Amino acid sequence: MKYRPSRRTRRLAISTAVVLALAGANGPWLYRTASERYHEYKINQPDYKAENGHWDFLDVPSEYRINSIHAALLHTGKVLLVAGSGNNQKNFDAKKFESVLWDPKTNGFKMIPTPKDMFCSGHTQLPDGKLLIAGGTNRYEKLAGDVTKAGGLMIVHNENPDKPITLPAGTRFTGKENGKTFVSKDPLLVEKAKKVFDPKTGKWLRNDPGYGRIYVEAKESGKEYETGTEDNYRIQGLGGEDSRNTYGIAQKLALDKKDFQGIKDAFEFDPVAEKYVKIDPMNEARWYPTVTTLADGKLLAVSGLDEIGQIIPGKNETYDPETRTWKYTEAVRKFPTYPAIFLMNNGKLFYSGSNSGYGPADVGRDPGVWDLKTNKFDKVPGLSDPDLMETSATVRLPPAQDEKFMVIGGGGVGESEEASEKSRLVDLKEAAPKFRDGASLAKGTRYPSASLLPDDSVFVTGGSSDYRGRGGSNVLQARMYDPKTDAYKRVADPRVGRNYHSGSLLLPDGRVMIFGSDSLFADKANTKPGVFEQRIEIYTPPYLYRDARPVISGGPKRIERGATAEFEVGGSVSGSVGTAKLMRPSAVTHVTDVEQRTVALKVTKTAGGVSVTVPKSRALVPSGWYMLFVTDAVGTPSEGYWVEVP
Repeated sequence: MKYRPSRRTRRLAISTAVVLALAGANGPWLYRTASERYHEYKINQPDYKAENGHWDFLDVPSEYRINSIHAALLHTGKVLLVAGSGNNQKNFDAKKFESVLWDPKTNGFKMIPTPKDMFCSGHTQLPDGKLLIAGGTNRYEKLAGDVTKAGGLMIVHNENPDKPITLPAGTRFTGKENGKTFVSKDPLLVEKAKKVFDPKTGKWLRNDPGYGRIYVEAKESGKEYETGTEDNYRIQGLGGEDSRNTYGIAQKLALDKKDFQGIKDAFEFDPVAEKYVKIDPMNEARWYPTVTTLADGKLLAVSGLDEIGQIIPGKNETYDPETRTWKYTEAVRKFPTYPAIFLMNNGKLFYSGSNSGYGPADVGRDPGVWDLKTNKFDKVPGLSDPDLMETSATVRLPPAQDEKFMVIGGGGVGESEEASEKSRLVDLKEAAPKFRDGASLAKGTRYPSASLLPDDSVFVTGGSSDYRGRGGSNVLQARMYDPKTDAYKRVADPRVGRNYHSGSLLLPDGRVMIFGSDSLFADKANTKPGVFEQRIEIYTPPYLYRDARPVISGGPKRIERGATAEFEVGGSVSGSVGTAKLMRPSAVTHVTDVEQRTVALKVTKTAGGVSVTVPKSRALVPSGWYMLFVTDAVGTPSEGYWVEVP
């Protein structure tokens, strides 16, 4: 049927023409008005949408608007948005920690009680469909000029082999030489000493002290309370043998910059009960960690800033969902924060080089393949703009079987003005993998969001060409990347700039949700402080403006690896079927999403739909919930159908 414009469209076209006619006589204001009205008219035309897609704002009631910094798609089809304190010191001081659950089908919202500050935590999908959230914020950073009380790391020693020592928050430490008193900000458990036995002599040789690390601040403000050298500290409130066996040692305690500090707390979010469940804490406090799924179903936590704001020195640990406990790995390797670490098909891990900063500029930043069992790390050479990898995004290109990755954009260390327009490609199935440059973005871009789509394209949007959108540098552009041709195609432009603390994720209906942004300034002159972007946008890709799409109307909810299952599929696949795939739901923050992957399935057309076969590899298809998508002959996808791979 031939397209006939609606009355609204005809009215808009006529009024636009009138404004254009008047513009010549009425100056720049009318030119802008005319241009804006014509643009609005153009982007709402069916032909334009079918070619470029369309953006809409999500209608979020005011009481549910939060500083969304983390987002995860759950197997219930709902999206968990997590702010924690939302990078807001006042919220942190008031212990105002927030999470919101959004249902895309009903557009319903629900506030979720949030027990700890999960701002800048790590998260990943668990095999049973719950979401693991690990770490978060214990204290906000303070710049050097804002620090009024000297402070730093106090290492507490316990030489008693018979019992641990618990020190409450507010414990006072007084230097034996300098006489200055410092106060702890948190409680601390110091393990008991370990007895060392000599089997040759049959005698106990010594006691190795137990250790605890705690952040302390001077009791009073002022430069005179800084210390310059190491000192031993008496712990007030201890008596008897405890006072003899337990003491503190600190190096310089100063008025220098204090970085964010992490927490050890960890939680599982239950999508069915819709609540957080506290689990055993990690061994290390972590702020800005990455959590990656392993082939055996365990989860690996790496990097982060610890409880005193220092980068964790390679102490990695795994979480066992069956026992809900954490255990250090024997593999020790140091990474910058939020490192993009992906599970490979052989069970090893690939670090792409993407990260969110923090940590030495020359340690742990080289990309490579990491064998967690042997701790061997094989560097992958050829990366262009290697010094512009902070705030870059990495995606595992579809299908996951091919083990091809793309690293997009990125910027210099810290608050650098530099940004890269590069897209770097690497094929890990090659005998000697090496990066090469692929298609480029239009300009250098930090913080680009990238989401895999069910037609095997990659949607790339947002970012800024300077640190945190400084100087009005937000990139108001979006593109589709075709992995087969290594080409970007410009599509409809977003309405809102997105930089730091932004992200995107694929929804089950094939649309993409884009959230967050934390600009440093609100104006191009960099004179007004930025305001967190709470508006959420939904991008509808071109494939959803076609006449019809496949419809999965029935089938099993659980498929074993290596098994074949049949699904009832109608709609636009009545004639022929294109592809079938499993897509793992996203868990994204700071444009880092190591969860998303597309697993191609062997597909056969049947009388009532399609028959699909799941690969046998546990590393390729980690246990958990997936969205099954079926496409027709022209690549139009169905809605995602949730299936569990045990």
